Amino acid sequence: MHSHITPKRRIVLAACAAALGLACMQAGAQSAWPNKPVRMVVPFAPGGTTDILARAVAPELSRAFGQQFVVDNRAGAGGNVGADIVAKAPADGYTLLMGTVGTHGINKSLYAKMPFDPQKDFAPITLVAGVPNVMVMNAEKAGKLGINTVPDFVKYAKSHPGQLSMASSGNGTSIHLAGELFKAQNGIFMTHIPYRGSGPALLDLVGGSVDVMFDNLPSAMPQIKGGKLKAFAVTSAQRSAAMPELPTVEEAGKLKGFEASSWFGLLAPAGTPPDIVNRIQQEVAKALATPAIKEKMLAQGAIPSGNTPQEFAKLIDAEIIKWAQVVKASGAKVD
Repeated sequence: MHSHITPKRRIVLAACAAALGLACMQAGAQSAWPNKPVRMVVPFAPGGTTDILARAVAPELSRAFGQQFVVDNRAGAGGNVGADIVAKAPADGYTLLMGTVGTHGINKSLYAKMPFDPQKDFAPITLVAGVPNVMVMNAEKAGKLGINTVPDFVKYAKSHPGQLSMASSGNGTSIHLAGELFKAQNGIFMTHIPYRGSGPALLDLVGGSVDVMFDNLPSAMPQIKGGKLKAFAVTSAQRSAAMPELPTVEEAGKLKGFEASSWFGLLAPAGTPPDIVNRIQQEVAKALATPAIKEKMLAQGAIPSGNTPQEFAKLIDAEIIKWAQVVKASGAKVD
């Protein structure tokens, strides 16, 4: 019986068996994910909202999947350095990005050259949270200069052109652009000083070496509550439930349509298996819905999401269009 199998047929059978084995192995690898630690890249320095949210989500995912989700801070170029690491990482579910409105909404319009394509090079997983920015000033300096409101600030800036400095968490972040939009709509000039994240920028703001910042609310909140920073207004379209006493910039400064909020979400390299993407999204959504995490985030001024990969992809597409207009209106540029 065996004599009828030709050598050619034997090769075909062997190839079929190998292919079948490979298919089984791949299926096994997918169900076995994760079988080693997963790296979550934060494209900014520690201490900012991107970092705060990544560190809130990582332990939940570690618990859910039985493997460590390790936060890795890779700052630089308004988030582009860290995002590019993930864009070029293997699409195997072991490298994720905590992306931001900067890396996936603003930078495409702001930077002349981008090392990655925010739409083509990533598989969106889920929006983690939306966050208003807050206009804050060194409290001591605000007191000395008699600046208590947004109109006070604008009046002082107009009569002292170029004397105030504005800190940001990096070129192209919503913190930078909220400030640029504020400058453009009020016809004022302030020197922009970009940092490698909110953490280091806040240190200098509290220390008094820079004057004003449009920081993400969660990272600025402890310093506002501690009296080190004076908060004037939030940059979102609505007031924040975390600090309802603060007006919006639109209300306080009579600036029609002023809105420059931030958002943060998980992304994987393009081509990551959909079942891995979906499993991560489901666990993040579960974690964000637990009362402990939900309350903690809302108290910090973040609005938790956990939406589907498709919904997050739609948001990214819409934000790229929206911020292109803001970049144009503000005249902001980065080489």
